[in-house]
Amino acid sequence: MALNPVPDHVPPEMVGDFSLFTSPGMLPTPDGDPQAATACVHAGPPIFYSPFNTRDGRGTWVITRATDQRRVLQDADSFSSHRSIFASALGENWPMIPLELDPPAHGVFRSLLNPLLSPKRVTALEPAVRERAIALIDSIAASGTSCDVMQDFAFPFAVSIFLRLLGLPDHRLHTFVGWANDLLHGDDVKRPAAARTILAFIDELAAMRREEPVDDFMTFIVQAQVEGRRLTDEEVRGIGVLVFVAGLDTVAAAIGFDLAFLARHPKEQELLRSEPNRIVLAAEELLRAYPTVQIIRVARKDIDFEGAPIRKGDYVSCATMIANRDPAEFECPDTIDLMREDNRHAAFGYGPHRCLGSHLARREIVIGLEEWLARLPAFRIKEGTAPIAYGGHVFGIENLIVDWS
Repeated sequence: MALNPVPDHVPPEMVGDFSLFTSPGMLPTPDGDPQAATACVHAGPPIFYSPFNTRDGRGTWVITRATDQRRVLQDADSFSSHRSIFASALGENWPMIPLELDPPAHGVFRSLLNPLLSPKRVTALEPAVRERAIALIDSIAASGTSCDVMQDFAFPFAVSIFLRLLGLPDHRLHTFVGWANDLLHGDDVKRPAAARTILAFIDELAAMRREEPVDDFMTFIVQAQVEGRRLTDEEVRGIGVLVFVAGLDTVAAAIGFDLAFLARHPKEQELLRSEPNRIVLAAEELLRAYPTVQIIRVARKDIDFEGAPIRKGDYVSCATMIANRDPAEFECPDTIDLMREDNRHAAFGYGPHRCLGSHLARREIVIGLEEWLARLPAFRIKEGTAPIAYGGHVFGIENLIVDWS
């Protein structure tokens, strides 16, 4: 992929040789640790320009300090979240809602959706989440002494919870996972095809729920009102696509990275087995160590930020994995300390767009770890295999084969 030229307003000395897509440790690597590989940027300036730091080859300013990232993510007047990430795969320009809306419209839709993923609602979902984890792990335990964590547990677990939220049956689970994989990690042919397929599915589901309402998320959306009116078809689509995409990949990846860490660290694994009350705290540290999302904003105006001449239209990257390795924010940031307290990590972002599904994601991760450790014996990476981890817009892990023979 050809690099975009560095814009004329970027001083040559502010161009950095780093990309979340192509730098060492970012390409799919056996036994790789792409999150740790991002820590190298903290040896350099607090902000620099990376000529290739998006899927489509665009350059971004890279904000390395957690405190500066919070300033950007809090300042919706200077930095917009509207990028049409999904719609651009179709050559279109409409927002995923509320992720790609700026205030005040963002607040209207956020208020509409907050109750659907509130702590109270997540507590009500918890028995179903735990039941699903137990069923999957018991099936794994009954079928042998090793498994592929992502295919046999992480994806079926996370995606089935999301399907329950949407009111959809489990039997299409592998189809949806395939769509998500093509959308988030596919090439220039697979990605637009997956986007079209997902869009048609969301439109079809919305039409079905208008005709025959049931007690689920999509029925709520097609019946909801904002400012005294029903949602437009584009607004229903924008919400549906966001929930679909966000529910499919990130929680599964988090569980995969967590279990890969525990497979490689038997002492930490044994600690959590013997003292399961520590899992909640440990899950926060693993979220800090292995976040998966690069957050990008678009400058709405010319602004000089920490000495960087950011100009209107420039992309500004606030990568969660970079913030979470900031030595000014965390003592010994490259050490994974499962007993770390006061863990102000950035895994769910910051500011008005902080992840809407964070309460549910946290409970899924904790319950997944609790039931895995309670139901399977000590496990390790299977001899002769190596998990493959990679960077990009959403970090991921695959081929995670564990063994407890």
